[in-house]
Amino acid sequence: MAGQIGSVLAVVAVLAALAAAVVAVLRLRARRGIATTMQRATYEVLHTASLAAEPLRAGLTQATAAKAVRHLRVLVGAVGLSLADEKRCLAFDGRGHHHIEQLTAAAQRALTTRRSIILTASELPCDRVDCVVRGAVVAPLPGPDGAAPAALVAVADDQPPPGLVQATLEAARWAGSQLALAELDSSRERLARAEVRALRAQISPHFIYNALTAIASFVRTDPERARELILEFAEFTRYSFRAHGEFTTLAEELRSIDRYLTIERARFGDRLQVRLQIAPEVLPVGLPFLCLQPLVENAVRHGLSRKPGVGMVSIEARDAGAECHITVEDDGVGMDPSVFGLESADGDDGQHVGLVNVDERLRSVFGDHHGLIVETAPGAGTKVSMRVPKFHPQVRA
Repeated sequence: MAGQIGSVLAVVAVLAALAAAVVAVLRLRARRGIATTMQRATYEVLHTASLAAEPLRAGLTQATAAKAVRHLRVLVGAVGLSLADEKRCLAFDGRGHHHIEQLTAAAQRALTTRRSIILTASELPCDRVDCVVRGAVVAPLPGPDGAAPAALVAVADDQPPPGLVQATLEAARWAGSQLALAELDSSRERLARAEVRALRAQISPHFIYNALTAIASFVRTDPERARELILEFAEFTRYSFRAHGEFTTLAEELRSIDRYLTIERARFGDRLQVRLQIAPEVLPVGLPFLCLQPLVENAVRHGLSRKPGVGMVSIEARDAGAECHITVEDDGVGMDPSVFGLESADGDDGQHVGLVNVDERLRSVFGDHHGLIVETAPGAGTKVSMRVPKFHPQVRA
């Protein structure tokens, strides 16, 4: 009898230990995981939205629409869902694909009127016995310029309830914002490439001819000097016309400027004086490619070349905490500030176009408060200043 009691107690002890272990594991899992139903639902919505956002941020194509539409259907909670532009259905996910022509036609109407549409069963006739489609909600995706690039069509297995209508409208608004961001990114990239091409085109006619003329003048009188100038010219053009990288470092930009000034000194001789004040700690600072060289070229071309006698170009780069402050100053002829503006700097032969270009690129990368500051007056020279953050998440030199 005593042995039986001992066996029972042993079994009870084992069961108690197992129960305690199970409780401990459950508590640990609850502590590490998402505790409440509300938190789990929030996580699932955010996770699904992030999965849909990734392809949409690449632009609207059939491939990206096919990747995004299945996640959008989960967000909306529809039986089926399609994404259509004004020409065709880009992608469809879920049930009701046999209604694709009707749904695409409704999407095109919504894109034309830029208004959402609710379709009932009478507007979606079907002879199939197993058809579950009883209605649909069509919502245009708002575009940045007011036009709708595409429409979201959510299929319902009953008369579309208010919850589905609201979810479709909100999903369309959210998807439209993702496409707008994608277009903005693409526009910035195109603008940056176009602006660099514009600067290169500016360098070509105004500098290359004069550089070659200066080099030719030394071919007979000083062949060694001509050889050195040719090498400097080759390095300058190689840097200016390089095909890789939207950004560079201050050190690389200053090297190119040194080559430029070496060639310009061959033209102007002792008339061109240069003063440099560069803090060593700011040399690695990243900045847009070819944003400093046009300022120096502008100082030489539109300042000193029109001034009789000796002219001075000063280039300064100072350490200012989280920023690098750069100034390019000349004591040339200057100009009337009332006729000079970064917004409309169209002068003779495209005068000062380089300043406009640099100002726009600085603002697009670092923000509007990082544009150029130009100080000038007739007979008082010109001073151009810029502030460049030492570290910026978008700048990789």
